[in-house]
Amino acid sequence: MSQDSVYEKVLQTCLAGELRVVNSGLPRRRKPLSVLLQEKYPCVECNDGSSYLFKKKELAYLAGMVSAGEQEKLLLPMLIEMEADQAEVAVICVGEVEKKVLSRILDMPLASRGGKLRIYRPQLALIRRELRTATQYVFSSSVIERNIPAQNASGRSAAG
Repeated sequence: MSQDSVYEKVLQTCLAGELRVVNSGLPRRRKPLSVLLQEKYPCVECNDGSSYLFKKKELAYLAGMVSAGEQEKLLLPMLIEMEADQAEVAVICVGEVEKKVLSRILDMPLASRGGKLRIYRPQLALIRRELRTATQYVFSSSVIERNIPAQNASGRSAAG
């Protein structure tokens, strides 16, 4: 095993550990809007054992946008996956309800591909202004892998 491949393996292991720390506040399970609306203190349990609280005002805002049946399908918090280039982000979209809600907030049609809605940073700012607690960032290893320059056969970075 070359020194470069050992370095890459160590780097990937370290970065994976860092991702676990960064994402420790992610929910273990998301809850439907309908359930959160019934709770005195609407929250979900996080991977680190803490509670992630929702603002009731945001939940009411969402409830006003969707039908009772859609409230059962809308899982919160909505997860926003950060992309490497930071120009675009992806909202993890498991159903049509997320697309409907975000389309309405942005006042434009959105298309989902591969279970994700692609939006731009200015659009993200609009969404986060309205849904600060109903949305949450997630960082994946694909973000890190895209930021690590590829090595060529000589072990030198392909980028430089």
